[in-house]
Amino acid sequence: MLSLHDVRKTWRQGDHEVVACDVGQLQIDAGETVALIGRSGTGKTTLLHIIAGILRPDRGSIEIAGERIDRMSEGACDHFRGRHIGMVYQTFNLLQPFTALENVLLGALFGRGAGGDAPDRAAALLQRVGLGERMHHRPSQLSVGQVQRVAICRALINEPELILMDEPLGNQDRQTGGEVLDLLLQMAREGNQTVLMVTHDPESAKRMGRTVDLATLRRVP
Repeated sequence: MLSLHDVRKTWRQGDHEVVACDVGQLQIDAGETVALIGRSGTGKTTLLHIIAGILRPDRGSIEIAGERIDRMSEGACDHFRGRHIGMVYQTFNLLQPFTALENVLLGALFGRGAGGDAPDRAAALLQRVGLGERMHHRPSQLSVGQVQRVAICRALINEPELILMDEPLGNQDRQTGGEVLDLLLQMAREGNQTVLMVTHDPESAKRMGRTVDLATLRRVP
């Protein structure tokens, strides 16, 4: 499902080059759930954005579902992401003027989930996560845990093969966050979807099928 080889990303700070990400190899099979851990500042979020095609690596190969996204144009990469990748951000990135249902439907506009049945599928997802009676509320009218559930529904609306999560439980209590993560993993298993989650939380990492420390992925010169 996901294969990375010799992936490197650097930034320029004045006369200095800062290595943001340097991965020798990472292989994740279809249906796996993987926690990516590591110290703050070691490039976990950068790597997640490279996998999503939001950032371009300086070198290396990124293959998702048999497609080399590092070889795609920016437009083709955006199209691929909309069809094959679902993302849950730490800050959730919901649009405040829109209801929960509308936020989920916005996710469908950029992928293969668009269509006449999209409202019914979005509503069914919100029902599944316990928001059937809150789907017409705006984010400001929802709790943090409820907002997270909306973000998860938005990530799932296009039935992506790969789900990427960046510290999704960082803004809520352990019990609520754990319940939401368990629900997402259950839904991912039902769809044989692959999940890669960046986390600092050992309890969240334990819920995943495998844990990978970013330090062990660094390329050996």
